[in-house]
Amino acid sequence: MTHETVVILDFGSQTTQLIARRVREAGVYCEIHPCTLPAEEVAAMEPSGLILSGGPMSVYDEDSPQLDPSLLDLRQPGTGEKVPVLGICYGLQALAHALGGGVEPSARREFGRSPIVSHEENDLFRGVPEGSVVWMSHGDHLTRLPDGFRAVAATDNAPIAAVAAEPDSEHGKVYGVQFHPEVVHTEHGATILRNFVREVCGLRGDWTTGSFIDEKAEEIRAQVGDDHVILGLSGGVDSSVAAALLHKAIGDQLTCVFVDNGLLRAGEFEQVQTTFRDGFDIDLRAVDASDLFLGRLAGVADPEEKRRIIGRTFIEVFEQETEAVTAELGHKPRFLAQGTLYPDVIESVSFKGPSATIKTHHNVGGLPEKLGFELVEPFRELFKDEVREVGRQLGVPDAIIRRHPFPGPGLAVRILGPVDREKADLLRQADTIWLDELETSGTYDDVWQAFAVLLPVQSVGVMGDYRTYEQAVCLRAVTSTDGMTADWAKLPYEVLGRASNRIINEVRGINRVAYDVSSKPPATIEWE
Repeated sequence: MTHETVVILDFGSQTTQLIARRVREAGVYCEIHPCTLPAEEVAAMEPSGLILSGGPMSVYDEDSPQLDPSLLDLRQPGTGEKVPVLGICYGLQALAHALGGGVEPSARREFGRSPIVSHEENDLFRGVPEGSVVWMSHGDHLTRLPDGFRAVAATDNAPIAAVAAEPDSEHGKVYGVQFHPEVVHTEHGATILRNFVREVCGLRGDWTTGSFIDEKAEEIRAQVGDDHVILGLSGGVDSSVAAALLHKAIGDQLTCVFVDNGLLRAGEFEQVQTTFRDGFDIDLRAVDASDLFLGRLAGVADPEEKRRIIGRTFIEVFEQETEAVTAELGHKPRFLAQGTLYPDVIESVSFKGPSATIKTHHNVGGLPEKLGFELVEPFRELFKDEVREVGRQLGVPDAIIRRHPFPGPGLAVRILGPVDREKADLLRQADTIWLDELETSGTYDDVWQAFAVLLPVQSVGVMGDYRTYEQAVCLRAVTSTDGMTADWAKLPYEVLGRASNRIINEVRGINRVAYDVSSKPPATIEWE
């Protein structure tokens, strides 16, 4: 099935992914592409709508990305009418600049919340109350409208806060907003974006989780044919839901390999086996390689070296299991399945080029090249929340669907300094108590990610009449929408107090608990 498609051209905004999420929430399929994508390639996608994202530059900067005017002449499939366009912040400025409008630096930069003091009733602002708060983030602004356009909204500092092409102009349905409707700080931003794709573009909204499951299962069957697929199951959301979807599509042609590296969450090795071997009847090979991993990590303190050791060892163990599966089948599995998500794909095609490496990410990315697999990536077009919904519809247990993200190297990057089994067991106990208190207090689902970190320090304490000199842990909990930025969670003191009290009393070897109040940036979510 060919879905109605909205193309989002990325001009470098940090919130471009949020635009896509809001469009998907409106039931419309969309894709993000760099703003440098040639117009003929955009046209080949036959978009029914075009959104121009924000960006950090000025249209007058020497290397600033510009809008190709020919993109404004694209035609909608079926109707032959011009493709509707929405420019957001820099996207509006690039649009106006391309059409002969004026863009200049603002006398006063505008960042943060600003109420709309007036707006026109039209298809874009339908259902948006007067005085609604929008989120501004710009240094330049429009000073002269292009011919055939009118201002349709204003704030105190931006008399041209939104524009629209005149109904009788040659431009067609073209709109622009100086604010960011994609962020939660814009009160009715989701309504504005829904209005654009459903009212302005006239799309019916045929993108649903149910339709994705049926179409993707058919696509997987066509790709795999009679061959076999092997999946490295981690126990996290992405690989777990991928396993369920692949099993629905190809049944016994799927084999999952689950490796215990000694650094999993408490009870995870047993839970994953129960869920997928017993609950889904999937061919699951569970390998306890904890002694091998922990032995190679002994004495290693550098976090990057930990990651490299774990990655290399995982590939070695996975290769051994592949050989065993090959011997049983009489031929080598042709395909490797991975839980690659759409944000990973977007990051690789940004017009700005690759981001600086903050830390090495551990996944099975090296396996296709090393072992000669072809890839099956069923979630390349989905965001995390969409994968969770797919999992719910496929019957993946709620305990896995709701699970917070967990790093590939596991507890190795939450134990600061060298890793051993004793430290891992100590941290597992503290982490379990922390998550249990969040569940009990009803705050677990309000948090993007929560975990405990074992610090490489000991502190003096007193228990009863005895002096103690034991380990310290730091609790971490953050709120976020995508993990790209995050703020520390403002949890009730009672929750923090109970967690601290239980950890100190129940985990022999820990006598001090701290709480991390760092945001990302400047800190990262994980400590290593």
